[in-house]
Amino acid sequence: MSYLENIRTFVRVYELGSMSAAGRDLRISPAVTSARISQLEDHLSVRLFQRTTRSLTPTAQGKAFYGGACSVLDAVAYAEAQVSELTENPKGLLHVAAPLGVGRRLIAPHVPAFTAKYPLIDVRLRMTDRTVDMTAEGLDLAFHLGQAADSNLRQRKIADVARVMVAAPAYIAARGHPLDGATLVLDKHDCLNLRFPGAPEFQWQLQTANGPERFRISGRLESDDGDVLTDWALAGQGVAMKPLFEVAEHLATGALIAVAQDTPPVPVQMSCHYTHRRHQDPKTRLFMEFMTDRIADAIRTAERLS
Repeated sequence: MSYLENIRTFVRVYELGSMSAAGRDLRISPAVTSARISQLEDHLSVRLFQRTTRSLTPTAQGKAFYGGACSVLDAVAYAEAQVSELTENPKGLLHVAAPLGVGRRLIAPHVPAFTAKYPLIDVRLRMTDRTVDMTAEGLDLAFHLGQAADSNLRQRKIADVARVMVAAPAYIAARGHPLDGATLVLDKHDCLNLRFPGAPEFQWQLQTANGPERFRISGRLESDDGDVLTDWALAGQGVAMKPLFEVAEHLATGALIAVAQDTPPVPVQMSCHYTHRRHQDPKTRLFMEFMTDRIADAIRTAERLS
């Protein structure tokens, strides 16, 4: 087992490019990470990485070993999955990522029920609105709003999610009630943007009489956290474009009002992404199936009540 752990550690160091990052991912100390790599190198009688004080790069031998190491881990995972299916007792650690709003509202509330049903499965839920790299971050599943940037990923569609542009009554009283996307641009409404470092200039894709069009909106406030945009909208700071399920409660109470309804946002697809080898694991399939129905039901309920 120690040799297998050494291989697993090597793969994470190779993928993350850092001993410390791999150690954090595996929840082991940097010293243990380094010791495992050294043990593996001693066993193979080669150097797998070139190390300096500032960088760590795989050697030619390390690059050659990586493919085989991944195959070994895949084979072990597949064998364990077969045993789990036969015993109907799946176990192990499951790494899941989701956008903040999706994770907080649609996934996290159901995790206790999932782990109660499958007590030998441990769940690590990482929530972020940025795009995740499934391989580099060691993820089994990633829930996503929009199209996958990585065409090598497989995906399971969950639902088409309606979106809405919203503003607080105080903002509308001060700036007026925009009727459509053109008004947002011409009147220079303060639009609240979800953006990340290095992201391109943002545009909102809205439905018009001529089909979907992109509008180059502007605004003073941006964040990489969608819930922050909702809070700013509630505080009267501008217009936010949000998935309807995230703001349905605020629309129902009147804390937020739908605006620019003549050109509503184009719906966005919610899906679950995974790699082929991850889908072979029964705990991955079980979590995806468990959450898919519950997420779709919650989205439909929110849209019906708004």
